[in-house]
This record gives sequence, structure tokens and C-alpha cells, in this order.
Amino acid sequence: MKPDSRFASLGPDFWAHVKLVSEKLGYSTRKTRASQAGLRMYTIEEVEKCLADLGLRTSHLVHASTKAASADGKRLVEYLNHRRELLMQCAEPNLMDRDAARKVFEELRKRLKPRCALPMNKQKGKKRHHAYMVGIVNMLTEQTLAGREFCAEPRGLCVATKDDAPVRTFSRWMDGAYPGVVNPQAVWEVKEYYGTTTFGSRVADGVYETMLDGHEFAEYAEHGKKIRHYLIVDDHFTWWAKGRSYLCRIVDMMHVGLVDEALFGREVLARWPEIVKSWP
Repeated sequence: MKPDSRFASLGPDFWAHVKLVSEKLGYSTRKTRASQAGLRMYTIEEVEKCLADLGLRTSHLVHASTKAASADGKRLVEYLNHRRELLMQCAEPNLMDRDAARKVFEELRKRLKPRCALPMNKQKGKKRHHAYMVGIVNMLTEQTLAGREFCAEPRGLCVATKDDAPVRTFSRWMDGAYPGVVNPQAVWEVKEYYGTTTFGSRVADGVYETMLDGHEFAEYAEHGKKIRHYLIVDDHFTWWAKGRSYLCRIVDMMHVGLVDEALFGREVLARWPEIVKSWP
């Protein structure tokens, strides 16, 4: 999933509206007897009432005389509903469960015979197995780079240098870096939560960690070089059944510019090799 250029260069005031309206009106709809749980549609009337109920100005979104949406109001509602369509068309159909991810992982491992690291997850006992999506991404990266170096299992912080001295050391370990953790040109994070039964605080924290990473890379880009930053997530139950509001936040952070692209489940099979080919 790539950001839509119509919404990729808007200022912080626009995103203040997006976050506030989303939080107050809600990101999703609950399951009823007549419909499945999903993501909500927004109207300008709902947005106007939302801000008015908070005692905030609405004249910049709705013309007082006609009650018709202004250009700013139309753009806000257009984005909110575009976010919904993106997730329903791209995220929900592509998100896998653990069994589906395992099958993809095993098929790639058998066919590609990888030499790269295939890390295990952090669970214990029966829940311990390969980190399937991390492994899938590593195998696709290795195949596409065809011998060029990359770091499939970083064991340290990424650092940017100038004249062989560090000028930025970033805060968190990534799940992969190209060509390595020193002066990376691209980094990626994988949030796979197979087998969970709730949307816990650790999953929510993962989204905010990615936002922190994005702010650090964006700040460095203003004074140094661009580091491409990708987010890959998987598990249908965790993200779609329980965490739809956080999927919306991921789309928001992508359009703000904190993540270059977000990929969902099976989407990596076709899209990730294209991304890797674009790296210099």
C-alpha cells in the first residue's frame, strides 16, 4: 500500500482534524445482526456536529449559509473514506492467519533454499515457531538482491555517519536493513501477531514505536539522507477483528510521511520484490 499523492503533503492541521474526528466518532463499526463489523463511513454533517459538540469552530469546513462542505471539509471527508476503502480492499483480504503464513513460509523455504537468517518468534513452548512473516520478507529480499548484502537479523541500532563518525544513532532495533545497520538506505519493521486472542497493549505499543521510528528518520532526512522506512503487518484476527482502529493509524502515519509504505500479509509476495528492486 502506497500513500495517495492527494493526501501525502498536507500539513499538521489537517492531521489534527483526522485524529480528532476519528477518535471522537470512532474508527469502526461493531457487528450487528444485520451487518459484519467493519470500518465506518463519515459524512460532513457528522464531522460538523463532532467539532461543534466540542465547542470548536466549523466554518472552515462547512459554509454557514448553505451548510455545504467547503474545500477543506470535502478533503477531510474524502480522506477519511478513502482510508476505509484502502483498508477494506488492500488490508483485509491480504491479512493471513498463522496456518496460512506458515504454508507460505514453508513453500518459499523449500523453493528458494535460503541462506539468510530465519529468526524464531519470541514465544515459548507450543507457541514458539519461526517468525513467519520476518522469514518470508528475508527470503524475498535475499532472492531479489541476488547476492547483494543486506542485514536479515540486525542485532544493534541503526547508525548514520558523516566522515566516518556517527551523527545519528536511532532508538530501536529494526527487523531488517539494507545494506546494513551502518548508513542504511532502507529499513523495515514486521509486526506479526499470530495466535493472539486479544488486541493487547503490546500490539498497540508496536504501532507507536513505528511512529517514533518514523519521526526519527524524518528528522534525519531534513539534515542528512533519506532512509526508506517500511512497515509490514500480519494476522487477520489481531489486526482486522480486534485492531481496525490501529490499521487506520497506520494509514495515517504513511500519509504523514512516517512510513514510506505499509504492507499487509500476502501483499508482500508481489510488492516486496518490487520495493527491493528500487533500492540503489
